[in-house]
Amino acid sequence: MSQWWTYRLEDFLLFSPRVYWRMFELHNAALWPLHVITLAAGSAVMLLALRRPRRHGLWIALIFAALWAFVGWSFLGSRYAAVNWVVVYVTPAFGLQALLLAITAAGGLAFDRKDSRLGLLLAGIGLVAYPLLPPLFGRPWTAAEVFGIAPDPTVMAALGILLAAGGRLVLLLVPIPLIWLLLSGLTLYTMGDAQAWLPFSAVGAVLAGMVLRHLIR
Repeated sequence: MSQWWTYRLEDFLLFSPRVYWRMFELHNAALWPLHVITLAAGSAVMLLALRRPRRHGLWIALIFAALWAFVGWSFLGSRYAAVNWVVVYVTPAFGLQALLLAITAAGGLAFDRKDSRLGLLLAGIGLVAYPLLPPLFGRPWTAAEVFGIAPDPTVMAALGILLAAGGRLVLLLVPIPLIWLLLSGLTLYTMGDAQAWLPFSAVGAVLAGMVLRHLIR
């Protein structure tokens, strides 16, 4: 029997890159044209955050709560878990995040900060850039990761919005998205996919932004 330290990350990968990206193709085909609605919801979130009135935090939190619950159920629980049994234990975290966002909607988010540009940039990447990535990595458009449909762009946009927001409960909402992006980045890295740099960079940017926020408060 091999010693545990002889294993590499690749030894724990339960699927091939082809199976992984094919999963997105099948998911997109099954849910189209729901993408139009989720992208519209993301655009509404960006507009609400840019206008900044405090009461907009209620609608932003509720929109993200619904999307986290939907992505957790439709993608993680119903599709990803079929090729990766580990995801069975991760899916409830998406439900918990949706619950925390719904609780926060009562008044825990405020968009009156002046140092919100980094957060809004991350949110824009999740909303706009992710669907445009497939040709850059030699994949078909049908494998695009779309906000509100796939987890990574949804989580990145949520983290960006949280980084742009103020409020006492923001720190409570950050750990689950950060952990997911780390797991996703490790998965892509293990598959040898260059896209791994994107979730890793987002994690670094959020952590740096939160440290800077604390230092200049």
